[in-house]
Amino acid sequence: MKKISWKKLISSREMSLLIVFIILCTLIQIRNSKFLTWGNISDLLTNASMMSILAVGMMCVLLIGGIDISIGSTVAFSGMAVALMLRSNPQIPTLLSFILGTLVGTILGFIIGLIIGKGKVMPIIATMGLMYAYRGATYLIAKNQWVPSYQLPDGLKRFATGKLLGINNMVVVAIVIYIIFAYFIRYTRTGRRIYAVGSNPEAAQISGINIDNIKIIVYSIMGGLSGLVGILWLSKYASAQGDAAQGFEIDIIAACVIGGVSLSGGKGTVTGVILGVLTLGVLNNALPLINISPFWQDAIKGLVILLAIIINTMTQRSIHKNNLKRRVI
Repeated sequence: MKKISWKKLISSREMSLLIVFIILCTLIQIRNSKFLTWGNISDLLTNASMMSILAVGMMCVLLIGGIDISIGSTVAFSGMAVALMLRSNPQIPTLLSFILGTLVGTILGFIIGLIIGKGKVMPIIATMGLMYAYRGATYLIAKNQWVPSYQLPDGLKRFATGKLLGINNMVVVAIVIYIIFAYFIRYTRTGRRIYAVGSNPEAAQISGINIDNIKIIVYSIMGGLSGLVGILWLSKYASAQGDAAQGFEIDIIAACVIGGVSLSGGKGTVTGVILGVLTLGVLNNALPLINISPFWQDAIKGLVILLAIIINTMTQRSIHKNNLKRRVI
């Protein structure tokens, strides 16, 4: 049996982030004993579920060295498109609503992937342009109006508050997504190619990997997950509005960076992303709980994010140095 290398475990990015997370939770619990109650933990996980789903997709995008700042607009458009369908056809089952939303999001993501992969447009430029285009299209298809609660089916509205085995449905969806992607990114050929494209695009191309197709696949996945979240958003807030999820992409990228996903591509794990999402979720939940002024909340979040990035960078350098020493030996 293989011996566990405790030194290697402690020096890993995930372990360093876990230590920061535990310290953060301990300090908050000292300030407010209600923080670690089951009711608050359940609320925290439910509120973080949509962010966690999007963070998995963003991880894939960052792994290939890309970025997507259009996800908030994709969430809004997908939710609005399905809400308008449901308003006209309230008999549409809840499951079909989720399928339709995911399909709409996948199409929007595919368009982005096509522009970046085949059109050779820089990801930041392509997604910024389509962020505005998709947001404008959301207002356009809704004729600058919103779909209120009474025009949505009760089944869809109940989904966000329903439970499976005592766990909120939204958390269950997030768990299923993470299990699927943990397997996909590590054990499938496409998952390994995503890492290869981000680590060394030239070497990936020489080895026969179609980089353009990988980009299209990754952005389609991101779009599909955004479409799924669009319906979860619809279910949770029981309305569809043109400004839904505006600015949401900043928190998603921050969660990935906190989780150790490299902005230059090729590095990141699902475990790290989970910890990044939970860290950001704790901050969003706990800062109002311990009566921190709204004026200070963003500053504190920024400092914690910066601290996590510094620790991750130092850990990464340490791992790189150790690898170089082994090669020399």
